[in-house]
Amino acid sequence: MPDRAGSVREVFRAFLLLGLTAFGGPVAHLGYFRAAFVMRRRWIDEAGYADLVALCQFLPGPASSQVGFALGILRAGSLWGGLAAFAGFTLPSALLLVGVAYGAGSGGPILSGLLHGLKLVAVAVVAQAVWGMARTLAPDRTRAGIALGALWFSVLAPTALGQIGAILFGALAGLVLCRMAVPAPVDRLAVPLSRRTGFVALGLFSGLLVGLPVLAATLPWHGIAVAEAFYRAGALVFGGGHVVLPLLRAGTVDPGWIGADAFLAGYGAAQAVPGPLFTFAAYLGAALTQPPNGLLGAGLALAAIFLPGLLLVTGALPFWDDLRKKPLAQAALRGGNAAVVGLLAAALYDPVWTGAIGNARDVALAATAFVLLTVGGVAPWIVVGLTALGGLALAG
Repeated sequence: MPDRAGSVREVFRAFLLLGLTAFGGPVAHLGYFRAAFVMRRRWIDEAGYADLVALCQFLPGPASSQVGFALGILRAGSLWGGLAAFAGFTLPSALLLVGVAYGAGSGGPILSGLLHGLKLVAVAVVAQAVWGMARTLAPDRTRAGIALGALWFSVLAPTALGQIGAILFGALAGLVLCRMAVPAPVDRLAVPLSRRTGFVALGLFSGLLVGLPVLAATLPWHGIAVAEAFYRAGALVFGGGHVVLPLLRAGTVDPGWIGADAFLAGYGAAQAVPGPLFTFAAYLGAALTQPPNGLLGAGLALAAIFLPGLLLVTGALPFWDDLRKKPLAQAALRGGNAAVVGLLAAALYDPVWTGAIGNARDVALAATAFVLLTVGGVAPWIVVGLTALGGLALAG
C-alpha cells in the first residue's frame, strides 16, 4: 500500500533530484516517476499511477509535468505539493536554458558524448517501465490484446491525435471486454481538492484562453502578447514534448520575436538538459529581441506555457476520482491502462530507441543500464551518471 502523506519539502526534494537527472523526454520521465514513486518510495500504487497517466494523456499540455504535479498534490495533500513538484522538476532545466540564452552554454565532443549516454539510459528506463507496467496492467490475454492493439494504433497513426485515439480505443475495448473482471479497489486515489476548486481552475483555464487574445489586441504592453502566445501553445497541444515545437515556432519566429537560427540553437540545447522539454520556453523568453526578455521574459514564458496544463489537472482531479469508482469507468480504465502499455512500447522504439541506438555498443550499454535498474536494483540517478560516463567513453 502507498505510504502516508508527506510534506511539501519532501515533495520538492524528490522532484528536484529528478529535475537534475531525468533525461530522455516525457516518455522516459514517466518511467523515472514510476521507478521513484511507485517502486521505490511507494507514494502510489501501480494502478493509481496508470490512472494518472491515462488522465494526463487525455488533457492538453505536458503530460509528464502534469503527472508530476498530480503526484505532488496527492503526496502533500494540497496544491502546494503540486507546485513544489512542478518547481523541483522544472527549475533546473529552465535555469540551464536561461544560461544558454545568455551565452553561458557551449558544445563540444564531451557534451556530445555525455548526451549520447543520457539518451541510452532513457532506453533502459522506458524498457523497465514497459516491462513492469505490462506485468501489472496487461496480465491476461484480453488486456495484452488491448495493449497490442494500442501499439498498432500508435504505430499506424504516429501523432498526438493517434496517442489520444489509442487510449480511446483502449477505453472502449475495456468497456466491452473487461466488464466481467474483478472490480479494482476504489480507494487508491484520495484527491485532496474540492469540486469548487476544480470548477474555479477550469473557469480560469477557459477565461485566460479567451481573454488573453483580447487583452493582447487592446493593451499596448508586449508582455501580454508574449503571455498569450505561450499560453496558447500550452493549451492547444496534446502529447507535450516535441509536439509543441511547431506552435512555439509559429508564435515566436513568425512574428519576428526571435531568429530562426536562435530558435534552433535553443531547441538543440533543450535536448541536452534534464526535465521537461516545455522549459524550452524559458530560453525563448530570455532570448526575445524586444522586452520583456531576459529573466523577466523567461519567467513570463515559462509560467504561461505550463499554466494551462496545470489548471486542467487541478480542474479534472476532483471529478476523476469519483468517475473512476464506477464499474463502467473501472472497465474503461482497465482497457485504457492496458493501452498506456502499448503506447509506451511504441514510444520505446520511436523516438527513444531510434534516437539513441546506432550500433551494437549502444545496445550493450543500454542493456547494461537496464540490468542495473531491474536486476541490480541500482538507484536510477546512479545509473544515469554511469551511463552518461559510458556514453562519453564510447564517444572517445
